[in-house]
Amino acid sequence: MSTLGTMTSETPPAGRSLWRDAADRFVANRAAMISTGIMLTILVLAIIVPIWGPHALDEVYWDRMLVAPSLENHHWFGTDVNGRDMFARVFYGARISLTIGILTTLVALSIGVLYGAVAGFLGGRIGTVMMRMVDILYAVPALFLIIILISVFGNNFILVFISIGAVEWLTMARIVRGQTLSIREKDYVEAARAMGLSQLAILTRYIIPNVLGPVIVYVTLLIPINILVESYLSFLGLGVQEPYTSWGRLISQGTNEIEAGPWLLLIPSAFLTVTMFCFNFIGDGLRDALDPKDR
Repeated sequence: MSTLGTMTSETPPAGRSLWRDAADRFVANRAAMISTGIMLTILVLAIIVPIWGPHALDEVYWDRMLVAPSLENHHWFGTDVNGRDMFARVFYGARISLTIGILTTLVALSIGVLYGAVAGFLGGRIGTVMMRMVDILYAVPALFLIIILISVFGNNFILVFISIGAVEWLTMARIVRGQTLSIREKDYVEAARAMGLSQLAILTRYIIPNVLGPVIVYVTLLIPINILVESYLSFLGLGVQEPYTSWGRLISQGTNEIEAGPWLLLIPSAFLTVTMFCFNFIGDGLRDALDPKDR
């Protein structure tokens, strides 16, 4: 009796959610955690340096043109051909590049998830027509479409991230559609239909929340892709314009001064490369955490 009483008085162990388990697996991934720390550091510096840094973004020092990186006068990354501090410009470029990468991914996420979920959930002729439209857009090079949009409507900051995001949603739509096709036949979806829930309610309550795992992984891979696309555009002179700057524009300017000031090319290129690696390691960590069977 006492043993039975003890068993009934004990508090049952708290359950662990799948998201909690995934978070624990992600934290255990050393490469992903180091990459996350590096990206958070770059993000913080991108916010702080242009505001409270030792030099302003557009401040020109006529007597310090093409000064190599040194501790003197706080020009830690040197100065460019116009005498502007590269430390401030690199982290302002980080702010622009990361902002464009994140915003374009949000645009692609919003369009791709909704479009793919609807195409997969409805299926049949409607779903087929919707995906044939995606195939047609896939046949046109994405960078070519972006260049046309920017050339026609101008290359302001808002249009840059809208045009990139409006093109990069195609792969997202395919991923979400594939996941939706498998989820819509699950027992809990059939139970929701039997309960009389509308298609919109089933789509928003059961379909979209259950495709978030693969979507989150793809988002971490899409952000560096969009940063690279912006870098291509800035390198071609179609991206961010003065007085603003980005990593792509700094790299473009650095190629013209590679002999006189190699740091103008090497430093922004190094930051761009490190960012690409970090997002890929984070994506790998999320993939292993959300679907450990793929490891």
